[in-house]
Amino acid sequence: MTGPDHLDADRLSAPGGQPVLVVDAAGWRRPKVPIQAVVIGVDREGLLPAVAADDFDLLLTIAPDAPHPWVSDPQPERLADAARANPLAATIAAEVLRLTAERPLAEALRIESLAYSALLGGGEFARWRDGARAEASPFPPEPLAIARDGDRISLTLNDPANRNAISAPMRDALYEALANALDDPSAPDVLLQGAGKCFSTGGLIAEFGSARDLAEAHAVRTLHSCARALDALGGRGTVQLHGACVGSGIEIAAAAHRRTAAADAWFQLPEIRMGLIPGAGGTATIARAIGRHRTLWMLLSAKRIGARRALEWGLIHAIEDRP
Repeated sequence: MTGPDHLDADRLSAPGGQPVLVVDAAGWRRPKVPIQAVVIGVDREGLLPAVAADDFDLLLTIAPDAPHPWVSDPQPERLADAARANPLAATIAAEVLRLTAERPLAEALRIESLAYSALLGGGEFARWRDGARAEASPFPPEPLAIARDGDRISLTLNDPANRNAISAPMRDALYEALANALDDPSAPDVLLQGAGKCFSTGGLIAEFGSARDLAEAHAVRTLHSCARALDALGGRGTVQLHGACVGSGIEIAAAAHRRTAAADAWFQLPEIRMGLIPGAGGTATIARAIGRHRTLWMLLSAKRIGARRALEWGLIHAIEDRP
């Protein structure tokens, strides 16, 4: 594709009917006119050609163990089909990742939240919600367990019956605990972990789409951002991950400056298949850890990545046995 004008570029979008471009990574340059389509650059020879990474939303190669920002994945059409299935979510995800790549975390979180609220009101999410099962076990009276030992506070997601799904009560309790730690003049270290078989399977499905005022939901989401509070702890904040770490269950954790995981940990971002993008900070926190290209791959593929790959990519800093 060379030199489209503005009217030609309109079709390279979700409303225009072409939400994704799969192109030869070695020979493609981003046009000067703005396009909204997700651009997937492919290296079909495994040669890892020199490219301008900023021209692409995702770079795929058949070469094994590819260096950043490439992803070793020989199936670009599978990712393109995921973008076509939910074109607004996919193109907005790519756009948010591009817009926020160089912005401070707090600004990036606000941009993500605005886009997330917009998609909550969209048809793609409505279709997913209509087919989703929304059952949950009763909430525990204490969804977040808090313990202090000297200058160390342990915060434990404490709803193992629901696989530590992050409900509104759990999120509010976690934000309050993080805010208290930030305000504590003794500057305690903070450890965030999960009870039971996994760290967290992400947002509680039964609560998805329950907000009636999406503008107010955006305001609350940014005001009480657990990711922003965890990041503000700096070197005092550590997360210990194990088992499933899905959606917001890794988006918040990725804001910690020290992230360890058990060997059984795995990570997944399923939001695009739900007609959404991350809403707990993932386009900012995960992208800062592994880069926007690999973050978009996680979103389009919805694949699980294990602890070893997470370590290689920088999503976690160490693999450690649970204490």
